Amino acid sequence: MEGQDEVSAREQHFHSQVRESTICFLLFAVLYVVSYFIITRYKRKSDEQEDEDAIVNRISLCLSTFTLAVSAGAVLLLPFSIISNEILLSFPHNYYIQWLNGSLIHGLWNLASLFSNLCLFVLMPFAFFFLESEGFAGLKKGIRARILETLVMLILLALLILGIVWVASALIDNDAASMESLYDLWEFYLPYLYSCISLMGCLLLLLCTPVGLSRMFTVMGQLLVKPTILEDLDEQIYIITLEEEALQRRLNGLSSSVECNITELEQELENVKTLKTKLERRKKASAWERNLVYPAVMVLLLIETFISVLLVACNILCLLVDETAMPKGTRGPGIGNASLSAFGFVGAALEIILIFYLMVSSVVGFYSLRFFGNFIPKKDDTTMTKIIGNCVSILVLSSALPVMSRTLGITRFDLLGDFGRFNWLGNFYIVLSYNLLFAIVTTLCLVRKFTSAVREELFKALGLHKLHLSDTSRDSETSKPSANGHHKAL
Repeated sequence: MEGQDEVSAREQHFHSQVRESTICFLLFAVLYVVSYFIITRYKRKSDEQEDEDAIVNRISLCLSTFTLAVSAGAVLLLPFSIISNEILLSFPHNYYIQWLNGSLIHGLWNLASLFSNLCLFVLMPFAFFFLESEGFAGLKKGIRARILETLVMLILLALLILGIVWVASALIDNDAASMESLYDLWEFYLPYLYSCISLMGCLLLLLCTPVGLSRMFTVMGQLLVKPTILEDLDEQIYIITLEEEALQRRLNGLSSSVECNITELEQELENVKTLKTKLERRKKASAWERNLVYPAVMVLLLIETFISVLLVACNILCLLVDETAMPKGTRGPGIGNASLSAFGFVGAALEIILIFYLMVSSVVGFYSLRFFGNFIPKKDDTTMTKIIGNCVSILVLSSALPVMSRTLGITRFDLLGDFGRFNWLGNFYIVLSYNLLFAIVTTLCLVRKFTSAVREELFKALGLHKLHLSDTSRDSETSKPSANGHHKAL
């Protein structure tokens, strides 16, 4: 009997492993296909000839797609874990959700951590160096020569990073135990290096997310139709139509030899057509879309931002009075044993909404920063080098999102796998400073956003707008049409 029980236990374990592997493969396959369509939408269209550069671009495209799929998995993993925990609590003995267990969630977290390290330290550097390589001088040109040069560059880069981290660790913690632990490449060095990268990602999120939270109002204002209050859209469309016809006549009357004037007029005509399209869209929009959707979305964004700041403020108070609020990455009660929120399923749903909102805001804030403005991809006109840079940036942000959510107290989910093995998560001063900076910077960005209109009116009342102390007044003046339909010039 004992032998039969042991055999049945092994068979059950084998079937559970096969089931979990199949689920992981299917989930990643869906993410890979979606990522492939996203990248090919922005990738610059090249010739279809089968030459050496085309093969290199195809390999780099596959590696970039894999990295973007891993990034999407890292973003979706935390909401998936939270909702899985609530489902298991609500239906603990349901036969159809027995596949959704702690072993599957733990395996997904380990795979996400492993693939994030693989993409960040191996695949993306290989794709970049492989794309830029030409082969060493004196060797026969070809794919093999480019692979050899790429491997040499990767080895040199690994030695450089190894030396930098080793010296940094020796300076910060100069004792025999830490020096010996650095020689353990798999158990200490890679998690320590990934901890440093995660800290950099959290700092980047600290910079991007507050900017994105204030920028989201502008972005949604551009996507939605604003209410027409004290505006005559028919008159504006009539004026812009007259301006379009006047520019078209001037363009037809110019000689082809005046290339500079033709280029300027074509650009101005394109801007006028874009403005006309926006006005026509506002006119065709229904009254519900104009007067209900836009205010509702703005109020929803304001509520989500307020709740995020409120949760961070509550987490700061918990950090000051309760030591267990520290995100030490300790193992919790397990999946399906206890709710992660005091409000049950409603609180878990709110956490998921806030996590997605913070991720979208961080991406918007990332591309809104001046330093990363050139990273913005363009449809059918983005080089592979820029695609690799975007994939690496999104991977860093998505890998740091679960850590930031846990550090800010957005969720109480204890991170599984290598995502929770970061040394700095146990440092009280780092965690408290991070929460304080996030709350302060977010509040300042929102105050600056909502007081900009009042500030512009004060500048105009005092006559300071002529000094161009604000960029918003300058942008509004350059884009606002005058009574005769022509744009005002500074």
